[in-house]
Amino acid sequence: MEITIDSSITSIIPDFKVGFIQYHHIQVGPSPQMLKGRLQLFQESIFFDLHDKNVTELEGIASWRDVFKKTGKDPNRYRHSAEALFRRVKKQNYLSTINSSIDLNNFFSLQYEVPIGIYDRTKLTGDSLTLKIGESGQVYKGLNGRENSLENLIVLCDGNGPFGSPFVDSERAPVGEETKHAVQIIFLKPSLSIEESEKLTKSLMDMFVGIHGGEGSFEVVGG
Repeated sequence: MEITIDSSITSIIPDFKVGFIQYHHIQVGPSPQMLKGRLQLFQESIFFDLHDKNVTELEGIASWRDVFKKTGKDPNRYRHSAEALFRRVKKQNYLSTINSSIDLNNFFSLQYEVPIGIYDRTKLTGDSLTLKIGESGQVYKGLNGRENSLENLIVLCDGNGPFGSPFVDSERAPVGEETKHAVQIIFLKPSLSIEESEKLTKSLMDMFVGIHGGEGSFEVVGG
């Protein structure tokens, strides 16, 4: 599978880039104690770090708020997924464990301060994905249980249209314990260099494969 970034994004944000990882023959299940422990300790550390600081002061959070602003999506009404995680932690509403894949996704999203999406490959249509800006009238039902307007939002599309975004993903391709093949998108900070982006993306892939087995391959697209 390949991924491309539409000119509707690059014309506004020339250095827009994503880390794209493909996994095969993975085994998703309950999170190992190591991961659950690290996620809990990390959230407690973030909570104390945010004691006298606003979430929007964090570099990654501010960077993606700026991306939303540039595409025409109000970041105060539509908070990207990484910001939503940090706001939960600041309220001490810590994330509960879901499964090894989602927990690791959340861990790295908090660590890198950027949105990250992971999707079941078998629930996607076609051999190519496209990142573009959503059009007027486009909606999907998200994992937040609501119909979400995709207008002016960066969306990830397959042959059947939009299914993911750095705001909230749709219900169409979530990863569960039945997932054997997956694709993962790291919505990188535009300011990050290609070398730093590759290092960060590989680090996530290596830890994911270390926990889930199987094989992974990655590339950084855009920038």
